[in-house]
Amino acid sequence: LEMGLDSMLFIPTAPRPQRPDHPDLRGLPVRFHPKVKTKEWREPVKGDFDILHKEYSTPAGKLTTSIRLSDDWTHGEHIPFVDDFQVPRALKPLVTGPGDLAALAYLLSPPPAEDVARFTEEAHQARRFASERDVLLAGGWGVGVDMADWLCGMQELMVLTIEQPDFVTEILEMIYRWNRQRMEVVLSAPVDLFIRRAWYEGCDFLTPDFYRKAVLPGLQAEVNLAHEKGAKFGYICSSGAGPLLDCFLEAGLDVLIGVDPVQGTHTNLRAFKEKLGRRVCLWGGVSGAITVETGTEEEVRTAVRQAIDLLGPRGFILSPVDNITEDTAATWRNVKVFIDEWKART
Repeated sequence: LEMGLDSMLFIPTAPRPQRPDHPDLRGLPVRFHPKVKTKEWREPVKGDFDILHKEYSTPAGKLTTSIRLSDDWTHGEHIPFVDDFQVPRALKPLVTGPGDLAALAYLLSPPPAEDVARFTEEAHQARRFASERDVLLAGGWGVGVDMADWLCGMQELMVLTIEQPDFVTEILEMIYRWNRQRMEVVLSAPVDLFIRRAWYEGCDFLTPDFYRKAVLPGLQAEVNLAHEKGAKFGYICSSGAGPLLDCFLEAGLDVLIGVDPVQGTHTNLRAFKEKLGRRVCLWGGVSGAITVETGTEEEVRTAVRQAIDLLGPRGFILSPVDNITEDTAATWRNVKVFIDEWKART
């Protein structure tokens, strides 16, 4: 706020270390059915990285996963339930076919009363803070295909959408039912904006036809729920979104978050504005990882000018995509340049 930026407060605020079983899924804690038991063990491998195994015992059977403990593994002797980092290191994903879904249902439990009460208290404080300082109050995250990728593996899920589309549709419907229960709690805050993470829902990972058949119906239902509760709906999809613009309009999205002209495939800023500009707010416009963190001053200024010229002046939120993570002198210099050019152009 002191820098003159348009700030946002996101709830629940639990930082990554407080989410050991779902570090990449912000939001309410992920809880299992009380009868679920887990165990983890390490298998020594001579001449190679050891293997870490995890087993979930449920009333409907067991689910297992195994990962290779690469030297950059960040979770110690623990495999999170869902996580980006484990997917490329998995020797066996947790869910491999329809026979696993009955057991999976026990891992997708609704938020318990104590979590709801804790969130309600946090939401009350956040609402007061946001009102006093006139900042956007956002909540989430919703999740769909990203969750299926964590459970099934990314490459595996891409193949399954072609070879077993009915199975993928069924697991997505399970995720949507689970997500809706969590979404209703967050919307009760109330929040101004509900955000769904959909980094892996673009056409880098799915065909437009599968998206329309299996993803769009659930997305439309979530957008409608948000609108019924008085919230706008934001959708984070930073790559592969170009072929899906008609679906975004049909779904009724209010905000498309993560418009990245550098790293995002199928991302034509002019085409996005022409297609969505009258109905959907576009959020982003400049690559955080490439332009802001590694670019020159002139590259940053050029990117900011281009984003404002092509996506502005209305229906556009200028922001690095997805965020800034490198805490270096060069990055902070470029952040200042970014803000300076924005102020000069508005």
